[in-house]
Amino acid sequence: MAWLTVLKMVPWGEVIENAPKVAQGAKKLWSTVGKKTPLATSPGHVGAEPDEADGALASLRAQVAQLQVASAELHQQMLESSALIQSLAEQNTQLIQRVEVNRKRLWWLALAWIGLAAVLVYKLF
Repeated sequence: MAWLTVLKMVPWGEVIENAPKVAQGAKKLWSTVGKKTPLATSPGHVGAEPDEADGALASLRAQVAQLQVASAELHQQMLESSALIQSLAEQNTQLIQRVEVNRKRLWWLALAWIGLAAVLVYKLF
């Protein structure tokens, strides 16, 4: 009986209506993220400058290199996350389609049982 309460609480109409939008949004995210290229992971050095002797400049270049590596790692994580989101959205769409089919089957089964019960009551009385 608790499952019946759960079915009543879930707004299946909205879920079914929004499933294609979710899948489409995930595909859009995947195509957008997939087209972006990560920044170069190593800074380009044209030549040694006289200012490189200064420790502050060397420190800044090291920080820039670290930030570029971190940015590339984050880009890779973003690609993996968007692929996962796309996969989950597709699975969600399939799940919702199956739930809708089962909901309709359950409705028809309930109607059949009500019809059979009505026939049985009519025959007995």
